[in-house]
Amino acid sequence: MNPVYHQAKFINSAPRLQDAPPDQGLEIAFAGRSNAGKSSAINTLVQQTALARVSKTPGRTQLLNFFQIDDKRKLVDLPGYGYAKVPEAIKRDWGKMMETYLSQRQALAGIVLVMDIRHPLTEFDWQMIEWCQHGNLRIHIILTKADKLKFGAAKNTLLQVQKELSHLEIGVTLQLFSALKKTGIDDIHRVLDDWFEFRKKSSKNPVDPN
Repeated sequence: MNPVYHQAKFINSAPRLQDAPPDQGLEIAFAGRSNAGKSSAINTLVQQTALARVSKTPGRTQLLNFFQIDDKRKLVDLPGYGYAKVPEAIKRDWGKMMETYLSQRQALAGIVLVMDIRHPLTEFDWQMIEWCQHGNLRIHIILTKADKLKFGAAKNTLLQVQKELSHLEIGVTLQLFSALKKTGIDDIHRVLDDWFEFRKKSSKNPVDPN
């Protein structure tokens, strides 16, 4: 486990891409539906309780939230999406901002796509995957709330998701994750280390789902 992530600190929240920090260094962005456990996952991997806000009202936060790891590296908490009560106008604005960020942000090194293991590959998830494929961005999928299923069922879901994504032309890795049980932290740290270039990239996938 790389302790550098534990020193993560909040930089700013940007309602628009032009309000974001300078487009330099390396960024890894976390995306996911509003109730997929994205903020909890970020807090768990940096071992802080409130770095990323866990909203009681899914879909409320519509900002790009930037967290500094060191002088050259940042984590980005992208706005949650997919909650039914969000007005259509906000959904449209969100879509435009996300597409602009994913296509124009030069510092973006990859996307961590957060999915609730009980509801993987939603319409939103496929939209994100298509955007990443169009921009040739790497994706690492974490299937959160794995503690809600027995291990066998969780493993089967992971293998099924892997099968459905096998046709993609971009690099996709995936893993099980539980913020409650603190499982899967080492796996995601290995992916972040590779993307952030803390160590030489392996020729093999950083996470082996088998």
